Amino acid sequence: MPARQAVSPRREELLERSYEYVLANGLSELSLRPLAAAVGSSPGVLLFLFGSKQELVRAILRRARADEIARLEDARASDPARGFAAGARSTWQWLVDADHRALLVLWLEVYALSVADPDGPWTGFARQTVEDWLDLLAGGQELPSTEQSSHERTLCLAVLRGALLDLLATGDADRVEAAVEGYLRTLSDPGP
Repeated sequence: MPARQAVSPRREELLERSYEYVLANGLSELSLRPLAAAVGSSPGVLLFLFGSKQELVRAILRRARADEIARLEDARASDPARGFAAGARSTWQWLVDADHRALLVLWLEVYALSVADPDGPWTGFARQTVEDWLDLLAGGQELPSTEQSSHERTLCLAVLRGALLDLLATGDADRVEAAVEGYLRTLSDPGP
């Protein structure tokens, strides 16, 4: 594999265009010729700037993860309520927002590819996204280092991720949102 090229304005421009292309068209069937034509380049230029198709895919995935985390952190920061339940609720509200659907469909596609084909350019993506989301949820906990706090984050992540998968599969927002809201209320008022 050729050495990675230095970051250049053209490389960054093509990365942004490639990221937008993948959001619109998916990643698993990505072919360099259609991508290059869509982003105003050529396969040779993309290979020169990124070193290989795998490195281009890795760069797109790094860009997608950075976008996802930044958007989730912004959503949480804009919510004046604090605490674990409030953070989980703002995370869910961001996830259910239809404006983020393309990014979440890409997340799901790459998550599945990472699990099914751990040797592809998406190696480690699923594990890293779990760690990202757990870290994000930990930000709302008073004592995030305890075993109980870890269990609470893990359960919350499982509920939100499962609900997101359900929503993406069925589009039944009313049913899924009602179920998540019921779960989130248990966080707000855990009872005796």
